[in-house]
Parts: sequence; C-alpha cells; structure tokens
Amino acid sequence: MINLDRVAREIKTVGLYDIVLQDVQRVAGKNRVNEAEIIQILDKNPQLLEDYMQTNVEYNLSNIHLKDIKLDDLKDDCKSKAQLVNVNLARLKELEKYTLDFEQSATLVIIFSIEFFVLFSVQYFIVLLNLKEWQGWIYSLFASTVALAYWYGKKQSRLYAKNKKIYDALYIQTLGLIEELEDAGCIKKSELMIEECEEHV
Repeated sequence: MINLDRVAREIKTVGLYDIVLQDVQRVAGKNRVNEAEIIQILDKNPQLLEDYMQTNVEYNLSNIHLKDIKLDDLKDDCKSKAQLVNVNLARLKELEKYTLDFEQSATLVIIFSIEFFVLFSVQYFIVLLNLKEWQGWIYSLFASTVALAYWYGKKQSRLYAKNKKIYDALYIQTLGLIEELEDAGCIKKSELMIEECEEHV
C-alpha cells in the first residue's frame, strides 16, 4: 500500500528525508541519484525503506498511500469488499503509530521526561528548601514514581506489540481484498494511489 514512485520522489526532494537520501547516496556511491535508482536501492536495501516509513510515523505522516475506494460506481458484489477496504484503511491509519519501535516512540520520551522532572524536583526540595530530615520520604516518593513509570512503560510496550500484530494482520487482509477487487475488475489499484503528501506541498 506504499507508492514507491512517491517514496523515491519524496526522498529525493523533501528535506524531511535527507538522512535517508544520504544513505541512498552512500549505497549508490554518488551524490546525484534519480528516482529510478532510488527505487532500485530501496528494493535491494529494505532497511532504507523502513527508515523512510519510520520517519513518517514519527512525524504523524501516513505510509498508507491509498485513497478510499469510491463506492458509487461499484456493482453490489464489489461494494461490500470495497466498504471493508475503506474501513480497514481508516483503522490502519489509526494503528500506524504502533508500527514504530516502542523504544523510539514519543511515549517513552514522555515517560523519561516526567521522571527527569520528578528527579529535578526531588533535588530542589531537598537542597534548596533544606529538607534533609525529609529526604528519606522524598526519595521514597521518587522511587515509587520510578516504579510507576516502569510499570506504565511495560504496559505501553505490550500495547504497542498487541496493536502491531493487529496492524500486520489487517494490512495483509486489506492487501488481499484489494487484489481480489482488482482481479474482479472492480478497481484499479494504480488509480487509488495518492501521488503526493499534502503536508509536503
């Protein structure tokens, strides 16, 4: 469901993907690469495509490069599958954030940021407010927030893993439905492709 022509064009022209472009140039062994060369390199180096997709997820951009199927002109036998594809596409876009590694997610950054703030506050109360007689209680409170953060992090990690499995299964199901619709002559996948990201334009 990813449009490789669009991916290559964006890697070449959109500054957001400069790191991916530099990796592509390194693999190519030259500074100027055209879109066809980028597609070939992505095909031989799937990690570079993964880096592009991770960048999108980090910036809340979708890797689902398909529009919803217009249902008005479809025959009844195609319509129900097409409706399911549209529902699945919306669900995939919701779940897409869970395809990011939890260790690289904003959730983990927020947890660490809160813990840093709590630690800073603990030091402030003890040192600046001269609360040395309370430091045992204050450090105990800090330790309990660390335990809470650890528990919450583990819970979120399990949520990411669970939703990633749902995403993967739904992705495969949706691809199968699109192929069935195309084989039946109901749609042309090429006409559903989104050629450019509105956020980049």
